[in-house]
Amino acid sequence: MAQSITANTGNTHQRSVNTPWYLYMVENKLGHIYTGITTDPERRIAQHKGLIKGGAKALKGKSPLTVKAVFELEDKAQAAKLEYAVKQMSRPKKDEIIRIGQLNELVCIKSVFGY
Repeated sequence: MAQSITANTGNTHQRSVNTPWYLYMVENKLGHIYTGITTDPERRIAQHKGLIKGGAKALKGKSPLTVKAVFELEDKAQAAKLEYAVKQMSRPKKDEIIRIGQLNELVCIKSVFGY
């Protein structure tokens, strides 16, 4: 089902049901791995870095942040399910995902975004 977003101008923009979602993993200055999901990794990482408004409270004051992995998924449900699974993993398992650049059948695409 397409989601309608109405701007102040009265224009209606349709978000395609085929919009990909991304799971990303960033490391903060303390060495902790933060995992999140988004439809726009560049915007979301910029928010986390404090370059634009927004971002997770868990990352405030913990810059610099280093993008360790980005994986593309088909939809929000799949992304949220995988995000939960990654957040339950041990640190060594997360490090392995980052090291090999693979999560299940997904291949890391962080270089596509210039990270």
